Amino acid sequence: MDKFQTPKNRIRKLRVLSLGDKPYEFKVSGDNINTTLIDLSSNDYFGLSRDKDVINAAHEATLIEGLGSGSSRFISGSRPIHKSLETNLGKWLNQDSVLLFPSGYQANIAAIQALTDKNSIIIADRLIHNSLLVGSKTSGAKLIRFLHNNLKDLENKLSKYSIINNSILVVVESLYSMEGSIAPIEKITKLCKKYNCKLLVDEAHALGILGNKGKGLSYPFLDSISMVSGTFGKAFGSGGAFLASNEKIGEMLIQSSSPFRYTTALSPSLAAGALKSLQKIKKNQYLGTDLLKISKRWKKEIEHIGKYEVIGDAHILSLIIGDEDKTMMMQKFLEEKGFLAVGIRPPTVPAGKSRIRLTIRSSFNTNILKNFISALKAYK
Repeated sequence: MDKFQTPKNRIRKLRVLSLGDKPYEFKVSGDNINTTLIDLSSNDYFGLSRDKDVINAAHEATLIEGLGSGSSRFISGSRPIHKSLETNLGKWLNQDSVLLFPSGYQANIAAIQALTDKNSIIIADRLIHNSLLVGSKTSGAKLIRFLHNNLKDLENKLSKYSIINNSILVVVESLYSMEGSIAPIEKITKLCKKYNCKLLVDEAHALGILGNKGKGLSYPFLDSISMVSGTFGKAFGSGGAFLASNEKIGEMLIQSSSPFRYTTALSPSLAAGALKSLQKIKKNQYLGTDLLKISKRWKKEIEHIGKYEVIGDAHILSLIIGDEDKTMMMQKFLEEKGFLAVGIRPPTVPAGKSRIRLTIRSSFNTNILKNFISALKAYK
């Protein structure tokens, strides 16, 4: 099959959504459709993308620094707001070096390239994000996969390959974006220390929510972690990403990272918005724990229905449907009931594991949950 051919039942279409009146709503219009949907799919967990203080900070930065950076950080694109965000993140996460990137995809590719070479071995969780997978495949290193969150399988591979190679990088996420599963970070760090290998942890979906004061699940074990990747496009409600590490690795990134060197710097407005979001997350230390309480109740209520397999350890939940066509039929049904709950199909998830993915928001009230449960009960 031509690589540009897509099976008919997997063809995706781009949808245009406008913001609704409430912080958890989208408006859909066009093709004889004019409706409002409750957002159960975006990663704007705290609704900070619509927060007035965050928006005002981005606006002020735009007036002072311009809309775009206009160049890479090495040429003329480095702005005071970039340095301010990096410094504040470094202090918050207790990291010597923080470097900004325009996207999480770029940051993850840069991280893999910085920590490996063609003589390295990468041992990665089976369910790592596509950006980490692409970074691994393009690094020139040998890529080995271990069963998802399976410490025994990880140690078996570390034991086998550490004998023949002393340059091993383990790659995991702290909270997996599709499974919603939490990685046993502490135990993974102990294995990496035992076999003297590097560790990269992607905190994209955990940062701001999980761990001590929202600092992520890596925070207590930073001495055993080579690099942490994080994004601003999720809980922070902005855009862009960063890599955090010790000073030596950070300097190596600055001097040798192509994804950092050859790209226009992060927009000043996005950096300013992210900094304001960071200040809000630091000020309200219970944002994450409150969201987790809401998420726990959602999972419990859905499980109580008794006809759905629900997975997820935190604020990302999935209803495993299995069949692709049935998944998309359920998505359509939920939209008719007023919910934007997107179906996830291969190649994003394995064949036979298609699902309705739910992202829980801190602004969800009990009526939203009640109405969603009614919709699930009504689905045949």
